[in-house]
Amino acid sequence: MAEVKPEDMVHHMPMDQLQGFEYCIDSNPSWGEGIALGFQHYILSLGTAVMIPTMLVPLMGGNDHDKAKVVQTLLFVTGIKTLLQTLFGTRLPTIMGGSYAYVVPILSIIRDPSLAQIADGHTRFLQTMRAIQGSLIVSSSIQIILGYSQLWAICSRFFSPLGMVPVIALVGLGLFERGFPVVGKCVEIGLPMLILFVALSQYLKHVNVRHVPVLERFSMLMCIALVWVYAHILTASGAYKHTALVTQINCRTDLANLISSSQWISIPYPLQWGAPTFSADHAFGMMAAVLVSLIETTGAFKAAARLASATPPPAYVLSRGIGWQGIGTLLDGLFGTGTGSTVSIENVGLLGSTRVGSRRVIQISAGFMIFFSMLGKFGALFASIPFTIFAAIYCVMFGIVAAVGLSFMQFTNMNSMRNLFIIGVSLFLGLSIPEYFSRYSTSSRQGPAHTKAGWFNDYINTIFSSPPTVALFMSVLLDNTLDVRDAARDRGMPWWARFRTFRGDSRNEEFYTLPFNLNRFFPPS
Repeated sequence: MAEVKPEDMVHHMPMDQLQGFEYCIDSNPSWGEGIALGFQHYILSLGTAVMIPTMLVPLMGGNDHDKAKVVQTLLFVTGIKTLLQTLFGTRLPTIMGGSYAYVVPILSIIRDPSLAQIADGHTRFLQTMRAIQGSLIVSSSIQIILGYSQLWAICSRFFSPLGMVPVIALVGLGLFERGFPVVGKCVEIGLPMLILFVALSQYLKHVNVRHVPVLERFSMLMCIALVWVYAHILTASGAYKHTALVTQINCRTDLANLISSSQWISIPYPLQWGAPTFSADHAFGMMAAVLVSLIETTGAFKAAARLASATPPPAYVLSRGIGWQGIGTLLDGLFGTGTGSTVSIENVGLLGSTRVGSRRVIQISAGFMIFFSMLGKFGALFASIPFTIFAAIYCVMFGIVAAVGLSFMQFTNMNSMRNLFIIGVSLFLGLSIPEYFSRYSTSSRQGPAHTKAGWFNDYINTIFSSPPTVALFMSVLLDNTLDVRDAARDRGMPWWARFRTFRGDSRNEEFYTLPFNLNRFFPPS
């Protein structure tokens, strides 16, 4: 065998910005292409916007009309939060949607004896929604204070590229239960969607129409349209007439009841469910979800910056974004969306799949959310897409985000046993501990923490059910306590140092400066 010459051994240098993107954070496609891409992001965001109310509203005592109204409200507020975040927050191309992190404390509120004993379903729904609103309003103060006081910027100084690897990776990998396990519930729809999407977006991505790679950019829209029609044909032909109810829920296109339950025009407004009610027990429990969503959002911001071909957001910008996330959670409480705020991970993945990280595209998408949430039946038409189709797309999008987290290893020394230990243990426990909490909760119908103090139970069960949160605790603790003295270069700190402050790198001003010359009034630190 011929000896390999040193010059034949390719050495890939670490890069501050991900290469190969057609449009980065501050460059824009044509208006026509931008509108099409924005509509695609809007369609992808519908999965979470529909799934969370579908899961929670019936448990709250609500009917199909209530569910449709919550979906509309969640989309409307998501559009507002996204515009605020992209204009005044981190300015990264991120959609601020609903969060699954709030499910545990919300279920605790739903099961509260004072609410569960209400006989009338609609009255119970309204009272429960008001209790959730009050908890969100109070707990949003955590993010607002941590963000605008720059306390989160101080905390982020303990983060290194090494410590962020498991956190960002598990922002994607930690959502594996919403991928193929859901596809498997209707494999005849989900599997063709997954195969078709990978084939068009990757193997045929070089197909151009007028110099535009249409299959790479718009394969998700094409695949959803084709498989949705296919699913409707199966439904209309009676293929699921005699199948189990679980199969019908996941496969049929006519069971969502969103179109018939929605009004033609309906504009969500604050306090539409009535005046919020406040309980210290509920609010303390909800604060755990606020902390979890804060950590998940931090990881998602880092991934979005990479997939927008931008430099890592400085600590000041990151903290500013968390403050605006808190404002978003406050809006969730005022309008009554039934959940809190976090970055939509699937939409971060779509930035990488399309190789378009433009901020304007996300702002156009926010416009679609606001517009279609007010035109109830038109928005409900798109929202009635079977969730199995979204799950197939998630298999790709969550994987892309996880890979972005792993890519941060290029800035560290992976020949160091210390680094291998930290990443390995953090990744494993970040998956293993939440899986234990999930299985325990499924089998026992209560979390491992089930003391008489409900707020304490919510704290423990919420925090340790989040893979990125567990990973952050483990990786940051180990990275800042284990053989730290001579490990700065191995941890990637010399590369990271330039991006800690706003003026540490000249590109920060290009990517993260506030619009309308607002930096004059809010000078970055």
